[in-house]
Amino acid sequence: MTHRRSWRAVTIFFNFLLFLGGCAETEFLVSSAKRISGSTEATQKSDPTPGRYKIGDPYKINGAWYYPKVEYGYHETGIASWYGPQFDGRKTANGEIFDMNAISAAHRTLPLPSVVRVTNLDNGRSLKVRVNDRGPFSRGRIIDMSRRSAQLLGFARAGTASVKVEILPRESRQLAASYGQFVKITKSSKPPPVAAPRVAVTSTSLAPPPGTAAVAPPTNDHKVVAVETVPVRDVRRPTGEPAMDETIKLLPVGDKPRLFVQVGAFSQYDNANKMRARLSLIGPANIFQVRTRERPFFRVRLGPLTDVAQADTILETVIDAGMKDARIVVD
Repeated sequence: MTHRRSWRAVTIFFNFLLFLGGCAETEFLVSSAKRISGSTEATQKSDPTPGRYKIGDPYKINGAWYYPKVEYGYHETGIASWYGPQFDGRKTANGEIFDMNAISAAHRTLPLPSVVRVTNLDNGRSLKVRVNDRGPFSRGRIIDMSRRSAQLLGFARAGTASVKVEILPRESRQLAASYGQFVKITKSSKPPPVAAPRVAVTSTSLAPPPGTAAVAPPTNDHKVVAVETVPVRDVRRPTGEPAMDETIKLLPVGDKPRLFVQVGAFSQYDNANKMRARLSLIGPANIFQVRTRERPFFRVRLGPLTDVAQADTILETVIDAGMKDARIVVD
């Protein structure tokens, strides 16, 4: 009870700061992470319009910028949600038709389409999923699953789940290649090399050496005849997309995943400690050090938190207070 009261005090304190600062009220989506756009009439699933391979330009939604890119090393943990009837039969961001009973998902920055593996960290159920849409646009979610995908992963009734999302590079490259997307070689800024000087070459027919005779030219019976040209197969491009099915893998999971609101990551410990001190006045804030190849980073987090609803409330309050890079993380 004391823990819940302390977080209630966090919310009241931040709201008071917002009132004094005159911050604008922003809309926060908790139950629905996918945004309805386009025509109000649903497109029929029989629409023959094919999808297309799409990366897309940077875009801004609800004050946040997103930067789509090819990222074959992508992996992230966070909260997944799902979407279904409101969007069933509508076009996805790459022009396909959304089928809530198919295995698909929406992601904010991965190429469309891509293939990812999504693992429910609460029960270990893991599924290979085709990403063909943009979203979710709630700051507290990292992926939006189709209804069928959520059912297979075991969180359709709960609405959300703690998940790990990893791109599958081989399948994603195969999928891109099936749309005719190949890696382009960037032109070098260096000037081209100077060609070697050319000299004129002449030839003279010589008599055969003494004691030898010239070979007679081959007759028509001995000439090499050209055979039919065999077409060369382009091995870079597969004959089709990798198949998606409903195969579920059960992967080992550890203890119940913990939820945090990560406020920021700093390269200098002093800056991280200053942020932690500000946040510790109103709740449990900690610094987590992460080592990379270049240098360590220091992440400042609030938590652990009780559940997704509490994490949503804290995240909304922190963002409204001006900490725009805050997000929910699962550890």
